Amino acid sequence: MHRLLLFALVLSAPIAARAQNAVRITDPSAIVLRPDLQSDAAAQAGMKAAGLSESVMTDATRLSEPAQWPVGLRSDSARAANKTAIGNYSAYLVCEYATEEGALSIVSVPSAFNYHMPDDLRAAQDLYLVVRSTGVQASEAAATRQPASKGPAWRGLRPAKILKPDGVYATFDLGDVTEAMAALEKQGLSESEVDAVVFRSHERNWPNGIDSFEKRYPKLASLKKYKAYRLARWGEKVLLVIPAEANKKAPEGLRPYLDIYMVFDATAVKVAERRK
Repeated sequence: MHRLLLFALVLSAPIAARAQNAVRITDPSAIVLRPDLQSDAAAQAGMKAAGLSESVMTDATRLSEPAQWPVGLRSDSARAANKTAIGNYSAYLVCEYATEEGALSIVSVPSAFNYHMPDDLRAAQDLYLVVRSTGVQASEAAATRQPASKGPAWRGLRPAKILKPDGVYATFDLGDVTEAMAALEKQGLSESEVDAVVFRSHERNWPNGIDSFEKRYPKLASLKKYKAYRLARWGEKVLLVIPAEANKKAPEGLRPYLDIYMVFDATAVKVAERRK
């Protein structure tokens, strides 16, 4: 347990202004593995001085427990293996407080801002991490980041069946293809929805069991079982949405956490004549 020295050193504004205090975790080894915010007087004083409400303090205490973390954070070895990816968290400074061991920072990792993270680092709820202040630095670029879009609505689109899984373009860059972008615009997608489709149509942002050719090839037949819908078509290519909600029963490693998108040869899929 960390003892309060003279007083808590608070550096952040109240929690409502956390977007102005974006930070980057630069050293995952600086994450405190088993924080105990409930009984840590310095941490409690720091959170109170930062103007946090009782409910937020309760959430910070509960959600800082390792049992609430995704598997990629729960051990030293996991954090070491994910060192680079952890630096991609969209994180915000809650407060910093002084202890005999040096300054510690409480950092929030909102789930709504971290859809882009790999499966083993993505949480379904907000996280709070206690980090030695030497492992955190200000991140001005992230301060204005908006929550990621969940993508365009898929209900009402025409169902599609994947006939030839090897007809997928796994590294297709929609943003570089004028015809593809025009097709998305024609669908009336917002800018944030287009960004979501472009981002999650590349294999690196698919479930971790199919995010590379080597992993995907032995499982190609499984792609036929996806419940898919046609989002757009241009030339001889079709863009499918694989909704997370419609594919909750997909095997682990193929189950999408958010809707994903795949570009196929038009001959590799069969699109229903009518919308559902």
